[in-house]
Amino acid sequence: MPIFRDIGLKLLAVALAALLWLSVSSQRLEQISVRTFDVPVALVSIPRDLIITRATPDTVSVRLRGRLSALRALSSQNLEATLSLSDTRTGDTTLPISAQSLNVPGGVEVLSIDPARLRLKLEARRQKQVRIRPYLVGELPPGYEYDPQDVTVDPANALVSGPASLVADVSEVATERVILSGRVEPFRQRVTLVSDSPLVRVVDPVMAVIHVVVRQPSSLQEAETTTVQDDPTQRSPTRSKTP
Repeated sequence: MPIFRDIGLKLLAVALAALLWLSVSSQRLEQISVRTFDVPVALVSIPRDLIITRATPDTVSVRLRGRLSALRALSSQNLEATLSLSDTRTGDTTLPISAQSLNVPGGVEVLSIDPARLRLKLEARRQKQVRIRPYLVGELPPGYEYDPQDVTVDPANALVSGPASLVADVSEVATERVILSGRVEPFRQRVTLVSDSPLVRVVDPVMAVIHVVVRQPSSLQEAETTTVQDDPTQRSPTRSKTP
């Protein structure tokens, strides 16, 4: 009947309103808490012709205020502070870290950020061709030698990239260590190229082939040959003539 149908709808509406009121009330009554997070910093949109030369902190300390359940659902990994460097130029730069740079969910308030600013220094990026220096360590076995002038690297030069002030002073990059111990003959070895500065990187090639000529001194070889010739045990037996 229409009357009972209207009553049922009204009762349903009252029940839904009660449930909504209980939900809102429970949220309002939930404990409000404050927690501190170490939030990672992400620098984005860095111009390709610039490079950061002053170290920046990997994280900032952020104090947040909100419902206990909301704070418990957060972690440092999903609270990244994103700062854009698209409008930066060479020289010293200060970037403010605002609450808007944090991906904080609604209902959570940012109380403080420490540090609130990041100080950066940017330089123009430069490239340069430099020679590759072989890095040989260890000693050959006794009786063997090599001439450093005969050591070759293919290719002989490499392209490096980094801050203009550092690249200007770079004249060479070294190969990784090449061990001479136990070597008794010429050898070739594929090696990685290494930069002395963490801000200067090897662009091309990143690996090279080193060739080292290991040999015995000619005087030692002659002595061994003479010894063999004078050794009676090495002589061919002479047949006696039968009368």
